[in-house]
Amino acid sequence: MTNNLSLIMLVAVCLIVLTVAVSAEEGMYVLDQIDPALFQKMKALGLELTKDQIYNEQGTGIAYAILNLGGGTASFVSSNGLMLTNHHVAFAAIARISTPEKNYIEEGFLAATPKEEIPAPGYQILVLQSMKDITDEMLSAVKPGMTDLQRHNALEMKDKEIVKREEKKGEVECRIAEMNQGAQYYLFTYFKIKDIRIVYVPPDAVGNYGGEIDNWMWPRHEGDFSFLRAYVAPDGKAAEFSSTNVPYKPKVSLKFSTAGVKEGDFVMAIGYPGRTNRYRTSHGVKLDMEFRYPFTIKMATAIINTFEEISKKDKEAAIKLSFYIKAFANVLKNNQGMLEGLEKINLPEKKEAEEKAFMEFIKSDPELEKKYGTVLNDIGELFKKAGLIRERSALLRYWGFASPLFNAASTINKWTLEQEKKDMQREPGYQERDLPDIKLRLQVMQRSLVPEADRKAMELFLKEALALPEDHKFTSLEKIIYTDPNIPKEEALTTFLDKLYAETNLTSAEERMRFLSMKRKDLMKIKDPFIEFASKLEEEREIIRIKEKEIAGAMSKIAPLYLEGVALWKKTNLYPDANSTMRMTYGQVKGYSTHDAVMYRYITTLTGMIEKNTGEDPFICPEKLIKVYNEGDFGSYVDKNINDVPVDFLATTDSTGGNSGSPVVNNKGEVIGALFDGNYDALYSDYYFNPEMTRSINVDARYILFIADKLNNATSLLEELNIK
Repeated sequence: MTNNLSLIMLVAVCLIVLTVAVSAEEGMYVLDQIDPALFQKMKALGLELTKDQIYNEQGTGIAYAILNLGGGTASFVSSNGLMLTNHHVAFAAIARISTPEKNYIEEGFLAATPKEEIPAPGYQILVLQSMKDITDEMLSAVKPGMTDLQRHNALEMKDKEIVKREEKKGEVECRIAEMNQGAQYYLFTYFKIKDIRIVYVPPDAVGNYGGEIDNWMWPRHEGDFSFLRAYVAPDGKAAEFSSTNVPYKPKVSLKFSTAGVKEGDFVMAIGYPGRTNRYRTSHGVKLDMEFRYPFTIKMATAIINTFEEISKKDKEAAIKLSFYIKAFANVLKNNQGMLEGLEKINLPEKKEAEEKAFMEFIKSDPELEKKYGTVLNDIGELFKKAGLIRERSALLRYWGFASPLFNAASTINKWTLEQEKKDMQREPGYQERDLPDIKLRLQVMQRSLVPEADRKAMELFLKEALALPEDHKFTSLEKIIYTDPNIPKEEALTTFLDKLYAETNLTSAEERMRFLSMKRKDLMKIKDPFIEFASKLEEEREIIRIKEKEIAGAMSKIAPLYLEGVALWKKTNLYPDANSTMRMTYGQVKGYSTHDAVMYRYITTLTGMIEKNTGEDPFICPEKLIKVYNEGDFGSYVDKNINDVPVDFLATTDSTGGNSGSPVVNNKGEVIGALFDGNYDALYSDYYFNPEMTRSINVDARYILFIADKLNNATSLLEELNIK
């Protein structure tokens, strides 16, 4: 699962309750907000743990074994820093260490001993230390009479002040998260581990079985799992990779269970879900359906086609571009499913009906109408403002991902500008505390840099930007590229790109690091064409940033007010939308029906995987696995309920992008699987949770152990796991 949200979409989410009754499975809960009523629902479904065994302030609950791994989730599954996550979460690391001669994507990787474990380039984890409600302190920065921009900037400054204060207390990284669009603020404190190594990744024919054909679909037969390990310095402090580092010793690690699952069993997942939009109003839903999803589908399709053409000609380029193709393909299918689902259920109409009912409630009381009567109109006006910059904002977001060189130039240019300010006055992401992460990104990008692909992506985005309507254009772009009115525009663009790629030094990691270390005036003397382009575009980017901040400032004022009205209307508290912070979700193992007389079983099998085998990508079952199947060499991994080796199973747990890698545990808190996807039939659940249809797709723990044992003979790993 991959998140693909623009900044406007992040700040412009607003709140409204869905008409569907909240089921026991709906909701991604902040762990200190598990109230008695919610906990009793979990107990009624079979949970045997106490609340403290899930989460407590002393750091001994199972939640402390759950890790933020970039855009996904991982969990400690041994006392020696061993981590379980998804194959697709670890994929970038595998791609970065692969070569045509040693293609770990195809072959997989297994370290028989710790000495054979390979660094995972660019990977870091965040280990939760604490979470704290700091709403009062954050909102103390807001004063009456502030403009929207002043409000945003005041909250931003308060955020930086608190983070600076808290990070002085020890070797920690702090992040502040806004809940319910500004109704509440949480301080999360983490220990960041910088030395992550690859222990075991199954071959692509297991970890990505079915490829994009099966992606987001059910039935599924994918062994989407991997194992990594966290390392620290001998004194226990975080450190960059070193041969003297030792495995991290977590306070809490999870046990594996071979007890398996059957329909109706209680399950729970804890992870870092990225972003949901359950409370977005009709204004926001329409904007997403009319622009966001069609735009993303268009750009992702173009990038995939471009990169695949280059990959066909060059094996090394194919490996380097594999992560980008996989990521964009994931986004593409997700967005196609999302748009298809939202249209199918006609969500804008449902939202409008809900909003009408809400306003009728508000108008029934003069005091309520005085306080909440204009909030929906005010939110609608904010979405209109967001619509005015939507193309430029979205282009800049994807542009930087598709073109690493543009991203590097923009980052270096912005860093030198911000460096001239006092640290607390700088843009978030460009303070001194951010420099190590910036350096890491600029170094790691070398492993997946293909200049030909970068140029094609750059050309694609420039053409898209230049073709924008007059009132949505980057006003500076034509001045930068069309410098001579006598030269045809297509020729001028080609000439501009020729100069950009022929004369830049940003293709060198050493040069990128050198540029980053320079003062602004010295950097501009070099006259690198990419840096100069980023510099000329920066003024317009800043205008867009300010508009986004104004919208965010206004939304942080209106949305909490709206939340109050909604809470009064529904006489209930609302769980906050996902926002990349740790959340708990629970439910049951359960299949679902898509159409009349069509019912999907809750579990898939090894037999089903073999039946799918065609010998052609993406259904190429490893020969050794076929041999194991034909010989019936299943060991103790057979599920007696289905008389087969289980592969994947469904659960009613509420999840989204970012949950990838979340451990799925049973009623005793033991690992029974790893969450890796949602079902295509209900991708719209980011907006509208349908308890009859919404499911998480999980790889069964028994299949993980089966593959590790029978396919790869991962004896040491199996011995290290605490298996019950």
